[in-house]
Amino acid sequence: MSPIQPIQWDPDRKVLTLLDQTRLPLVETHLHYTDPTEVAGAIRGLVVRGAPAIGCAAAFGTALGAVQYTGSSFEELDARVRDAMGVLARSRPTAVNLFWALDRMEKLLDSLEGRDCGEVREALEGEAVRIFAEDLAACQAMGDFGASLVPGNARILTHCNAGALATAGYGTALGVIRSAHRDGKVSMVWVDETRPVLQGARLTAWEMVREMIPATLITDNMAGAVMAAGKVDFVVVGSDRIAANGDVANKIGTYSVAVLARRHNIPFVVAAPVSTIDFEIPSGDGIPIEERDPEEVAGYGSERWAPEGMRIYNPAFDVTPAELITAIVTERGILMPPYAPAIANIQR
Repeated sequence: MSPIQPIQWDPDRKVLTLLDQTRLPLVETHLHYTDPTEVAGAIRGLVVRGAPAIGCAAAFGTALGAVQYTGSSFEELDARVRDAMGVLARSRPTAVNLFWALDRMEKLLDSLEGRDCGEVREALEGEAVRIFAEDLAACQAMGDFGASLVPGNARILTHCNAGALATAGYGTALGVIRSAHRDGKVSMVWVDETRPVLQGARLTAWEMVREMIPATLITDNMAGAVMAAGKVDFVVVGSDRIAANGDVANKIGTYSVAVLARRHNIPFVVAAPVSTIDFEIPSGDGIPIEERDPEEVAGYGSERWAPEGMRIYNPAFDVTPAELITAIVTERGILMPPYAPAIANIQR
């Protein structure tokens, strides 16, 4: 278990606490939330990020929508919770775990129609706690499954942050790395900086230092040179949405890493919980790709380096075709190509 706790729920005070990832690695500060609209803002503003963590935060945000109402009318409570879920659903479009968690909370709410409001509040809070606990268990299982694919003395490259910070507290891609490191298999981790918001340089690097896993930071455009020099044995990344055919949406730049890995005959592995699979989308062509604020590319923090008036394109994600993926690691086991039947089978 990682000691990093990006999401904490206080059952007595009914407060959601998030480690503010926008200020890492320079400042560690926790923000407290009692309102679902504020939780949606935290998701949108990257205070909490990573598909599984977004799902957990949305579940707790839904519970807060119920907690806020102290009256006794089920109809009014129901309306307030559904309004909260609508606000949360509009926070970010690509990470399917957000919608998976909200759908799960909504189905529970549907089943509680007409019940006592106290019972409804308690049930929704309990479901959010279960979603959180299940994510922790899923990531630990994924880590162990994925570690079996890692060769001994491996030099592993990862892109973006799919670690404890992106989940309930263990990680998907970094969960694999954590488990492999525990097993003595990790020689070194190459950390892509991950432009433009630097999730690798700020967050993955911070996690590696915190947990004393040997790592080296590189810029995104160094990955090919490092592979060509024979210094990478294994690539593992996370995912924000996986289509039914195995196409994977992940942080922008992942597709380039996958192409480079194929060129250099390096295994390219994706680690993600089953909740990240969108069984309704046949291929990556149907995955909505979030475009973020152009200012993220124009500069960073208070520093701007692009000239005023320059047009900027800032997609937050790209899609890696299934044909470039060696394996997909889930909490239920390792999926191998062809992915369409493997994914269909895991749904049953």
